[in-house]
Amino acid sequence: MNVEVGLWGIAILALLLVLRLPVALALITVSFGGIWSLIGLNPAIGILANTPYSFVASWTMSAVPMFLLMGFIAFHTGMTGGLFEAAKVVLSRLPGGLAISSIFACSGFAAVSGSSLACSAAMGRIAIPEMVKAGYRPSIAAGCIAAGGTIGALIPPSILMIIYGVIAETSITQVFVGGISIGVITAISYCLVVLAICWLRPDVIPSRTEMSDHQGVKALAKVLPVALLVLLVFGGLFSGLFTATEAGAVGAFGTVLLAAATGTLNRTAIKNSLLETVTTTGSLLIIGIGATMFTRFLGISGLSNFIAQAVAGADLSYLGLMLIIVAIYLALGTFMEPFGAMLVTLPVFLPVLEAQQISLVWFGVLVVKLLEIGMITPPVGMNVFVIKNVAGKYVSVTQVFAGVLPFMLADLLVVALAIAVPSIVLFLPALMN
Repeated sequence: MNVEVGLWGIAILALLLVLRLPVALALITVSFGGIWSLIGLNPAIGILANTPYSFVASWTMSAVPMFLLMGFIAFHTGMTGGLFEAAKVVLSRLPGGLAISSIFACSGFAAVSGSSLACSAAMGRIAIPEMVKAGYRPSIAAGCIAAGGTIGALIPPSILMIIYGVIAETSITQVFVGGISIGVITAISYCLVVLAICWLRPDVIPSRTEMSDHQGVKALAKVLPVALLVLLVFGGLFSGLFTATEAGAVGAFGTVLLAAATGTLNRTAIKNSLLETVTTTGSLLIIGIGATMFTRFLGISGLSNFIAQAVAGADLSYLGLMLIIVAIYLALGTFMEPFGAMLVTLPVFLPVLEAQQISLVWFGVLVVKLLEIGMITPPVGMNVFVIKNVAGKYVSVTQVFAGVLPFMLADLLVVALAIAVPSIVLFLPALMN
């Protein structure tokens, strides 16, 4: 064991990431060099040669392209386009009804996607122009959608949760189920923020937007395919009819059938969906390969065990450990994308959590929530830049960051609640047992 080499590896990795080297390349480079220095060139080449297959050939990983394909087909065939209109039917008469409708529409999109970026882009195109037209301040309208998009990674299916389950070797289905409660609580907290702003600052968010009954019936009809898809995937998943991995294939196949039945499946939609699925899957897998190599490197160096023993010896309280972890993830969120931040830190944190007997299912949900806060945190909040791209004529990047601030405060309260009362996350997985 050589703990010093492991520490140098983490320091060099941090430097490479600050220099904006791609996360996958940084992980692979540091891991290969570290293993070479510890046990020799030939073993390092052997690990570099074998890791890609051992990671990608996992049966569980097949859920990633399937869930991505399900989301992209639903988006490109217009199946998700009616979510905002349907939410308005029920919620438009509430104070701040359009903003609340957009939050619930984001939650609905999350149930067929798994990507907060896709959720933000889809809802931003539809909802922001309508909110601005109705008198909403553009910064709040954009901030609401940027924050609402983060729900896309909390409500299953979630690509982040799948990757976490593979790395942590824990039940993806249970992490999925645990994410539902935090996703719902997040959506409710965002709605409360909207209501508070509407009450305190009616000049920022107008009170009501009316809608005809004819519009309502039409909108509800449009959202029926999405409702059927959610029923198919969630019903089978939570009833135990199929696993989370199998749910991806069932969901993708069901989306194709529903799109074909509604006449929206065409060559262009298929081409775009397949292309985006392949490119997104490829980028995720190469980061995962790098993270797997990094885990091997830390294990060989002995740093993982050293940190776990140091934490145990320091006798940190549960709250003290959680404050450190939350601070690290919030800091990483300011300059790293979620997959990279998660896969860089898990090899260090997982042995510590196991030594402290902290539920890995609960921690998976907490990590995803913290990583999604990073998606709206300056200066590199990716959801913010997505919103700028789709609604740039209404807002600047600075205005979007200003608009997400009240929603970030709500996020921090949700994190505090999850830490203080872990059963909020764990009670649904417990019911499955």
